[in-house]
Amino acid sequence: MDGALLAGDGPVRRLTVDEAAAWRGPGFLWLHLEGRDEQDLALLGRQSDVPAIAAGALAATETRPRCDRIEEGAILNLRGLGETAPDDSDRLVSIRLWVLQDKVVSLSRRRLSATAEAVRQMEAGAIADSGDLVAVFARAISTQLDPEVAALGDMLDDVESDLAPDRLHRLRRTITRVRSEAIGFRRFVAPDRDALRTLAALGFDWLADDDRLHIVEAADRFARMAEELEAVRERAALLHEQITDLRAEQVDQRALYISVVAFIFLPLTFITGLLGMNVEGIPYAGERWAFWGVVAFCAAVGLAVLAWFARRRWLRR
Repeated sequence: MDGALLAGDGPVRRLTVDEAAAWRGPGFLWLHLEGRDEQDLALLGRQSDVPAIAAGALAATETRPRCDRIEEGAILNLRGLGETAPDDSDRLVSIRLWVLQDKVVSLSRRRLSATAEAVRQMEAGAIADSGDLVAVFARAISTQLDPEVAALGDMLDDVESDLAPDRLHRLRRTITRVRSEAIGFRRFVAPDRDALRTLAALGFDWLADDDRLHIVEAADRFARMAEELEAVRERAALLHEQITDLRAEQVDQRALYISVVAFIFLPLTFITGLLGMNVEGIPYAGERWAFWGVVAFCAAVGLAVLAWFARRRWLRR
């Protein structure tokens, strides 16, 4: 959505940006802008009830979740899942809101999934004031992000149950991806929690008790997700160490096998080198059975060395 929705006594109406700029009441107006750059400041500057500091916060290129009070309004920034996969590694989209008693101005650089839910509920008549809209955004963002965080834990559960020497390379890539996503989510989930708790603690008249309860519930959900992401990150680190230990054990085991083979052939190489010298006096050089006798002697030496390794239990995993 790039425009405005006006809720009043009748059905919810859609307004253009110019109509929203000229609106002075009555009712509740939600103006939303998407994917703009220099035009944002010009459009926001036409909103007489948007202070310069709020306009700058709305149009900022880089933002973190926050909540600040400016007189009877609040600047609220949140991060949630986007509708489409981003080109970079940041999966969370910023939504910035300037909230007043009867008006909300919001802006996002990319499409936020929760925006469609807020539009649907407002058009259905479920949103009548600023507190309702903020509560819907908080609930929708936290609800949509919750399964994504839970999926990271499920992926680690699958890795733990699938640890096998022949799958270590694939599992290592999975752990790296899970850990990277957990770190990316953790950067904004905890600030989302703090921003909503700050908003709930502010004594705005436009924030009704039921809206405050929904916001606190969303903040608690963000808090639980932050704890789960921290656990996912720690589990991923432990699994990475375990896989590294397994790979080191594989290398040690293979090095042991190579050493055993080399140790078996070491005396055999000495014997064959000694008997292969082109000098007079080699024992049994003229006997027909001499070749097979040497082969049998070398085999016996090799089996004896192998039996010695087995008795010392050096060949066990």
